[in-house]
Amino acid sequence: MASQTRQSAKAKAHATPGGEVEKAGVPPAPIRIPYLIGRTDRVVKRRLSEALAPHGLTLPLFTAMSVLHARGSLSNAQLAERSFMSPQSANEIVKTMQAKGWLIREPDPLHGRIVKLSLTDSARALLASCDETMKRLEGEMLDGIAAEHVALLQQLLTQCARNLR
Repeated sequence: MASQTRQSAKAKAHATPGGEVEKAGVPPAPIRIPYLIGRTDRVVKRRLSEALAPHGLTLPLFTAMSVLHARGSLSNAQLAERSFMSPQSANEIVKTMQAKGWLIREPDPLHGRIVKLSLTDSARALLASCDETMKRLEGEMLDGIAAEHVALLQQLLTQCARNLR
């Protein structure tokens, strides 16, 4: 009798898009946007790491190099903040980039104690070689989404980040 009850309960339940089990007669809880963003973030990080490995890059290295490429010359503290990493992690990334010949360190002309970091030509060439890989991954992620919706997604995610700062 108990096994029949369990079987009928299983027959009345089914999984929701988020993987939760929905019971008959009980509406599913909505999938929260922070959960969806977090789930997407984990998948994107994994896929980016896989895509960057053949280029000899880790995701933190690629992120820091991309930030320096986009922003030009930055201090270590600015690089850490804009790359979403701790100052200690940024120090390790800077050491790695310097050892690989991807980084130029110059004193800040406006502040004697600050060192400005910028990319070498070889680092920029490496980023350029990663660009097609990134375009393919982004295209795969956005497959089936209309261009106007992609633009809207960019605007909305930017606004969400701005709202939480």
